[in-house]
Amino acid sequence: MKISVASLGKKIDSEISPQAGRAPYYLIFNDNELIETWKNVFAQGGGGAGLAVAKVMSDKGVGKVIVANLGDKMKVALQEKNIEFEEKQGLIKDIIS
Repeated sequence: MKISVASLGKKIDSEISPQAGRAPYYLIFNDNELIETWKNVFAQGGGGAGLAVAKVMSDKGVGKVIVANLGDKMKVALQEKNIEFEEKQGLIKDIIS
């Protein structure tokens, strides 16, 4: 399963972002291997960032999203796209193994 982690940086030793829709990056893993670093183009700008991120994750075939804090609207958007979610804090390298 592809897992996407909201990240403050571009590397696996970055911290999990406290925001989902406004996270600067998403690191996408497949079988615990980093396969893509996606720069979140929705991090700046108007409303609806969480909904847009959920769509991108669905389009990329992500099955689970990990973020420190997930807003209600993004939770619903992920559920509608059958994407699991989990709230965790800390360094990405400590949760992906």
